[in-house]
Amino acid sequence: MSKTNFSTAAARITAVGTYVPERILTNHDLEKMVDTSDEWILRRTGMRQRRIAAEHQFTSDLCVEAAKDLVQRSGAELHDVDLIIVATSTPDYGFPSTAAQIQHRLKISSRAAAFDLSAACAGFTYGVYLADQLIMAGAHRKALIFGADTMSKITDYKDRSTCILFGDGAGVVLIEAQEAREQADPEPMIIASHFTTDGSGGLHVYRSGLSHQMNGQPLTGSGCIVQNGREVYRWAVTEVSTGIAKLLEEAGLAAAEVDWFVPHSANMRMIESICEKSGIALSRTLTSMEYFGNTSAASIPLALSPAMQDGRIKPGQKVLLYGFGAGLVSCGIIMLM
Repeated sequence: MSKTNFSTAAARITAVGTYVPERILTNHDLEKMVDTSDEWILRRTGMRQRRIAAEHQFTSDLCVEAAKDLVQRSGAELHDVDLIIVATSTPDYGFPSTAAQIQHRLKISSRAAAFDLSAACAGFTYGVYLADQLIMAGAHRKALIFGADTMSKITDYKDRSTCILFGDGAGVVLIEAQEAREQADPEPMIIASHFTTDGSGGLHVYRSGLSHQMNGQPLTGSGCIVQNGREVYRWAVTEVSTGIAKLLEEAGLAAAEVDWFVPHSANMRMIESICEKSGIALSRTLTSMEYFGNTSAASIPLALSPAMQDGRIKPGQKVLLYGFGAGLVSCGIIMLM
């Protein structure tokens, strides 16, 4: 690609698209599979339904459909995209990357950089941050950032502690460089960021792979999700609430000055607790878990998209995205729309 320096450009999200599979798995369906109930699931998680990929559908398929939705809604051209990032924990293959498959299927220029990003439920926010920084640095001009997972393919439907939670879906945003006009540089998209990593907590939520131990402890699960929900809940509520305070301090904002809060949709009770501790009103919080479940990296774009499309999110508003999950990792950003 050209080495021309575009370091005066800022980034902005210019389009969004989503896709969820057709099959619906309700709480009542789960009642027939494991010892649970619609009332118990709804009270503990805020979830009613989740979408399940067909046997022949994989993460790249969901991403391609989300990109088609973006094009249909916005009229955007994708052939000249020069950066593709796919945040996912469920790639089609160990390699090649899901991003490379998407480049081929969407007929995007072979000069585009394309790679998968592994940060679990925080992946989409990581991807947005990275694209913003690369555009600000002048390395890229036009980026597709996907958050997508087919969690049903790694879920044990005999484990009632995890199978009630997860669903499948994909979301994508188009992030483009905004040129300076009339000698005035555009404001940066991301005005505050905060990251944390605690690898000692990796055993609280994982999927086994080539190694059968972590931190000296044996792993179980045979390739399916294993989660200690109580520990993850405790960590997330504390970590995200503290992180929000640091973001607000860095941005010089009060909680009331954030127009919208879009956290990872892991559990409604968890989000209610985070809002209570951070001072962000639940009425300004966007989630996607009620009808889609926990879709991991897809949960934030699935919540962001409807509000962008129906005009609730407006240009110039401040939106706080916060991803958190396996690692244990978290990534929060405050950005200008």
